[in-house]
Amino acid sequence: MGHEIRLEKYQIRTDLALESLENAKEKSIDYTVKEEKTLKVTDVFVDEEVSKKIGKKVGNYTTIEFEDITDYENRNKVKKVFSQKLKEFMKREKILKDDEGLVIGLGNEKSTPDALGPLTVASILVTKHLFALGSVEEGFRPVTAIAPGVMGTTGIETSDFIQSIVTTTSPKFVLVIDALASQSITRVNKTIQMTDTGIHPGSGIGNQRKEISKEILGIPVIAIGVPTVVDAVTIVSDTIGYMYDHYAFMKQAIKNPMYKLAVGNMNYLKKNVQIDKEDKQNLFGVVGTLNDTETKALIYEVLSPIGYNLMVTPKEVDFSVQKLSEVIADGINMALHKNINKI
Repeated sequence: MGHEIRLEKYQIRTDLALESLENAKEKSIDYTVKEEKTLKVTDVFVDEEVSKKIGKKVGNYTTIEFEDITDYENRNKVKKVFSQKLKEFMKREKILKDDEGLVIGLGNEKSTPDALGPLTVASILVTKHLFALGSVEEGFRPVTAIAPGVMGTTGIETSDFIQSIVTTTSPKFVLVIDALASQSITRVNKTIQMTDTGIHPGSGIGNQRKEISKEILGIPVIAIGVPTVVDAVTIVSDTIGYMYDHYAFMKQAIKNPMYKLAVGNMNYLKKNVQIDKEDKQNLFGVVGTLNDTETKALIYEVLSPIGYNLMVTPKEVDFSVQKLSEVIADGINMALHKNINKI
C-alpha cells in the first residue's frame, strides 16, 4: 500500500460497553440476551481480565436496544423494561424501599443532543421536601433531583459539585443520567445503557472529566445513558459497510426471480448476505482489503488533521431526546415509587 495505517492513534469513540466488547471480539464473557420483535436486552458482567482488554470498569452493564422511540406502544414497552432493569440494579446494590435517592441530570440543556439529563430531571417526581411536611402516602420514598450544568458554564468540576451535594443531603444512592457517544449509527437514540460502574462525563467526545462513581461518592451510583451522537469516522465507515451489504444483496437478488416481483426497495440489512473478499476489493480497491478497525483508522487519519471528524446527531434529535427523557423519567419514577400508576 505504501502507507502504514497507525491503529494506535485511532481511539474508538464509544461509551457503550457492549460495543467495546464487540470490538474486542471477547468470547470468554457470558451474555444474557432477551430478544423480542422490537426490543433486545443484553446483560453482561465485565470482570477484571476483560476490563483491561476493553477499557471499561469492572461491573454490571445492561443494554436495551429498541426501534422507533416515537412510536407510542414501543415507547411504553421500553419504559417498562427499563424500569424493571433499574429495579434489578437497585436490588443488587441492596437499596431499600425507603432509602433516599438523588437523581442527577448531566449535560448542557442548551445543546439538544446533550440535554437528555436536564430534560429527564425536569420530569422526576421530587418528594424529599414533602417528607419534611409529613404529608406523603405509603409507597413513596424521599427523592431529590438536580441538573448541575457543565463545567464550561459553571466553572465547577461536576464531580466535585455532586460530592458536595451528597455530603450535604446524605442520600443513600445516586442515579445519574447523561448523553453518550456510540460507534454505530444504528444505536443512536435507540439504545439505553445502565451500569453500576458510574460515569465519566464527556468521555465519548474526548472531553475527560472526573468520574462520578461509588468509589468517589461512597454510595451506590447507577449510571443511565443514551447515545445521541456519532463521529464522522463512524458514519463513513458504516456507509462503506452498508455498501458491501447492498452489493452482496443485489448480486444475490439479480439471480433470484422472487425479488423481481417485489414492490419498492428491499431492506438488505434484514437479509442474510455477506460480501466476499474479491468483491470488496473490486468495489474499493486497496480499501476493500482492510478490516473494520483498519478502515476506521484510515478514515480517522484522513479527517482528523483537517478538523472534519465532526460529532453528528440526527436532524430529529430534539423530538427524539424529548421522548427518551420522558421514557427514562417515567421509568425512574416507577422504579423509585410503588404508588406510581404504570402507564
